[in-house]
Amino acid sequence: MKVVVTGGAGFLGSHLTRALLSAGCDVIVVDDLSTGAVSNLSGLPVKLVVGSVTDRAMLEEAAAGADSIVHLAARPSVERSLLDPLASHDVNVTGTLTVLDVAQRAEAHVIVTSSGSVYGDAGPLPCREDGAVAPRSPYAASKLAAEAYALGYQASFGLPVLVARLFTVFGPFQSVGHAYSAVIPSFIDAALSGRPLTVFGDGRQTRDIGYVEPIAAMLADATTRRLAHPRPVNLAFGNRVDLLTMVAHLEEIVGYTLPVAFGPARAGDVRDLQADVATVRALFPHATSVDLATALDATVAWYAARGGHRATPQGPPAVRGRA
Repeated sequence: MKVVVTGGAGFLGSHLTRALLSAGCDVIVVDDLSTGAVSNLSGLPVKLVVGSVTDRAMLEEAAAGADSIVHLAARPSVERSLLDPLASHDVNVTGTLTVLDVAQRAEAHVIVTSSGSVYGDAGPLPCREDGAVAPRSPYAASKLAAEAYALGYQASFGLPVLVARLFTVFGPFQSVGHAYSAVIPSFIDAALSGRPLTVFGDGRQTRDIGYVEPIAAMLADATTRRLAHPRPVNLAFGNRVDLLTMVAHLEEIVGYTLPVAFGPARAGDVRDLQADVATVRALFPHATSVDLATALDATVAWYAARGGHRATPQGPPAVRGRA
């Protein structure tokens, strides 16, 4: 089975690529390396095509003969979308439309990854796929528009499509050290480097948090089954955690108190998110999550092994493992 993974040199993409290779797939990665890295694919028998998903000719060549396209490439970050909404639209909407049109002509199955941020603060938790959506940022709006195009292509052309709404996914290979790093790797990087952990708002905002490997496994399973669905699907496990609880878990791992610097709540951020998981459980009955403590421990160890840890005034330099 030939699979094209856009954004395959990124965090989730590199995990998915490994899962697809383990399933016996031939994988072509398309990535502009704006947030991904060639090193994430080190040693893997894949073809890497460097380019943007807005480049139709490049996509057509990469997708020739493909059985499935998994579209992960995006311009991430709510904050970036506030600074440059048109750039987010160009990649997240126009790029997705280009992928869909190329897939339709190649007769390939498509998975389009979206975001739980499309729900905004629209309704009660957990968020059901058939419930209200209310994007609070240009980023969330761009992901909702991409969903609409994907489902429109399915309805109009019979294109087999799965729209997967992702929530807060974390684990090894997630980038740190830049202004738009995701919250969990930013916390880990600060903890291992002796800097205060920055929390925007009161820290009691909640997210549906999941470890990357089970999420990648579900995406790989959906790819090999060419799974399609008439509505978006929450690809999450319903594990709702607030940010200060996440800090407390990190303190247990490193063995000392971590300083926290509070900043004002950011425009565009959603207060609380949790996925309703009835549909995903029906579609992936054998999928299992990794408990938060185990997943965080493994992730901290991965970053520390790559030089992320330096001695801090708050405690000993060694990362403490779990018995």
